[in-house]
Amino acid sequence: MIVVVAPGQGSQSPGFLAPWIEDPSAREHLERLGDAAGLDLVQLGTQADADTIRRTEIAQPLIVAAGLVTLAALGRPVRAVAGHSVGEVTAAVAAGILDEADGMRLIAVRGRAMAEAASSRPTGMAAVVGGDEAAVVARLEELDLVPANRNGGGQIVAAGELDALDRLKAEPPAGSRVIPLQVAGAFHSEVMRPAVGALRAFADTLSPTDPSARIWTNHDGSEVRSGPAFLDLLVGQVASPVRWDRTMEAFAAAGITGLVELAPAGTLTGLAKRGLKGVPAVAVKTPADLAAAHDLFDRTE
Repeated sequence: MIVVVAPGQGSQSPGFLAPWIEDPSAREHLERLGDAAGLDLVQLGTQADADTIRRTEIAQPLIVAAGLVTLAALGRPVRAVAGHSVGEVTAAVAAGILDEADGMRLIAVRGRAMAEAASSRPTGMAAVVGGDEAAVVARLEELDLVPANRNGGGQIVAAGELDALDRLKAEPPAGSRVIPLQVAGAFHSEVMRPAVGALRAFADTLSPTDPSARIWTNHDGSEVRSGPAFLDLLVGQVASPVRWDRTMEAFAAAGITGLVELAPAGTLTGLAKRGLKGVPAVAVKTPADLAAAHDLFDRTE
């Protein structure tokens, strides 16, 4: 069983969608997704600079749309899926819980609400790679930071005030290194609590259906079989930690035979190499990577 995974915010880079829209059908697809989100995603994904696509209200729809364009180009049925943070919206669409238009409308609301919450004070996130997990968590507590993402593979993402993140980078836990992330706020922390209400109000207007594929939640790594339950978890996840470590543990328990990461790919396959050792993984960054993904499906499905 191949699991298809969708990355989260911070994985985008300027021009990353340019190779995809060389295919006219992919360009038309991206235009439709942009119309649903109220954004020119073709321009943003091919011409906008790093500062522009770092903005939460732009980055989130752009990342979800990239995943959906990749998924369509992949052209294989999805039997198992999960998303990291904002990638959970991509996963919800891939599993049939939401249709594409509703998924893009939801992510547009999510991005705007989280951007507004982040504007209340200067906060951010940084990845702590390596070191003893207990020591890392203790150091975060000293600095009044929170472990917003427990990603497995020796990576914990800290969230909180920018000055505290600067102190973390200057004095990291023993055996670790600190990498600031290209996000505009302390996501998956109490800073995002105001965004939950706005997202829940919009989610209540949707009509989710039960998933047609196996899908796991970031909340605790459990498999979810109810569409409304998954949507409820997705809303609450905005202000609660991402447990990708438990999601990967669930993949292992389910006996997955391979992992394919949708664009903008790379982060989750990197984590899988450390957290799912021996499981083959393909990062579909450009259309040139589709052949490797197809080969993985053919060999292991």
